[in-house]
Amino acid sequence: MQALAYKAYGEISQRTAGDREVEYALFLQITEALESVKNPETRSLSDWADALSRNQQLWTIIATDLLQPGNSLPDDLKRSLLFLSEYVRQTSLKVLEGEESIPDLIEVNKTVMAGLVRQSAFSVEEEGV
Repeated sequence: MQALAYKAYGEISQRTAGDREVEYALFLQITEALESVKNPETRSLSDWADALSRNQQLWTIIATDLLQPGNSLPDDLKRSLLFLSEYVRQTSLKVLEGEESIPDLIEVNKTVMAGLVRQSAFSVEEEGV
């Protein structure tokens, strides 16, 4: 399964320039998949399971990267993202059990996407572009 996530990440990486853009594109792709299956009346079970699985894989990869010694993100940001990763894991299990709904996962992803946009805009301003 992780190979699929890395494959998708690699395909997006070839089409975009920077790391933030790659991360944003991957979040966008997976969030759109989650949005397409949030309505129980119109979703297929396989698409629903695939969207949940891909989202969980993304967050597992993020958590793994955050725990690497060479990760240069500030410690506070690492802790926050690790907390979100655990929240996504637990919420995904509850969604599979029918106790939670997909919009909670979508909201987390959109919040991270907004942060990536803000960070990218800040970087552009820093570079004077």
